Amino acid sequence: MEEILLYVNHQSSMSSIFLWAGLIGAILLSIWLLYYQHGITKNLDYELKQLDKVKKHNVEYELILKAMHLSTWHLDVRQRQITFDNDFREGSDSYAPLPGTPLEEVFSVIEEPGRQLVIKNFEDLVNGRLELGRAQYKVKVPHSKDTYWADSYATIAERDVDGKPITIAGATMRIDEQKSIETELITARNRAEESDRLKTAFVANISHEIRTPLNAIVGFTGILPDVTDEEERKSLLALVNENTTKLLRIIDDVVSISKIEAGEDELVMTNFELGMILSEHVDSCQHDCKPGVTMTTQFASEAQMVTSDLNRVCEILKHLLNNAVKFTDAGSIVVGYDAPVDGRIRVWVRDTGKGIAPENQERIFERFFKVDEFIPGAGLGLSLCRTMAYSLGGQVGVESTLNEGSTFWFEIPIQ
Repeated sequence: MEEILLYVNHQSSMSSIFLWAGLIGAILLSIWLLYYQHGITKNLDYELKQLDKVKKHNVEYELILKAMHLSTWHLDVRQRQITFDNDFREGSDSYAPLPGTPLEEVFSVIEEPGRQLVIKNFEDLVNGRLELGRAQYKVKVPHSKDTYWADSYATIAERDVDGKPITIAGATMRIDEQKSIETELITARNRAEESDRLKTAFVANISHEIRTPLNAIVGFTGILPDVTDEEERKSLLALVNENTTKLLRIIDDVVSISKIEAGEDELVMTNFELGMILSEHVDSCQHDCKPGVTMTTQFASEAQMVTSDLNRVCEILKHLLNNAVKFTDAGSIVVGYDAPVDGRIRVWVRDTGKGIAPENQERIFERFFKVDEFIPGAGLGLSLCRTMAYSLGGQVGVESTLNEGSTFWFEIPIQ
């Protein structure tokens, strides 16, 4: 009996030990599980924070692309294929190739010389001669004859174990407005330079042209008191009067051009019969023709009413007639007009004078340009004609054959 009680007590002690050991193990396991759970929670919070940062970064990245109107793309160097990832460029006609488009197809839509620049940038990036490539070029709009300007940046995005480029990443934007501003600035600069050149030429030429008749006036009037012969006095007075007229004509031409270009000389529109005006000018110029030269008229109709600025029309006609008289030594001068076409009428003066070489037919409308420096005149008449014709909404031109004659014309709206 005693032995049985000792056995039972021994078993109870062993059970207590196992019970306590299990309890302690359970507590330790719970503590470990709690610590492990805390670590998982901490990692999860970190990953969630990182995910929020990525989302925020993507939002900011997309915002930048939209604000800058950029497209992003990547290029598979080995396959030589390009894929556009995002495209926020302005304009629905921008070239955006399908994913995996061959690089040569992209090169084909770029106009020269930009194409060679883009190809060189690609080769320099692949061969390690360039870290960041940039090129501005013109792109052909698909299924159209139009083009637009593009500006692209590119760099190596991924390399293999040997350091050779695998992927090139890039961004492209349209710069049509920038190029337009650049063109305007260049045009403005050229105009400023041309204006300065013309100003210098004007001062040099006008001083010479004014000095010539002025010297004659001063010289002849200076000797008039000493001339007693009546015929000689009349001759000198005639020369003074002739040079005074030349001087006034030069000044009038300069003032007329200046007023028109400054916008100070407004149009005064009146209704008049064109044939009658032409006939009056022919009658007044006939006595200035050289001996043997006839001046006639040739009209497309008996009467042609025109609504325009009569003074400017007469001024243009006067200069064209004076030129014809000045350069026609024999033959004829014919003044006329053609039948109106699309609301415009062409008036012309045809002569059998010395004619104008092809290379000078445009230059004669420049200020102070003279084909023959020995012929009197400031070289302002035809320039004034063009300025006045433009102000009337028309144009002026010439058709000429050297040594055979010329036909000067101006075309204006009839209303």
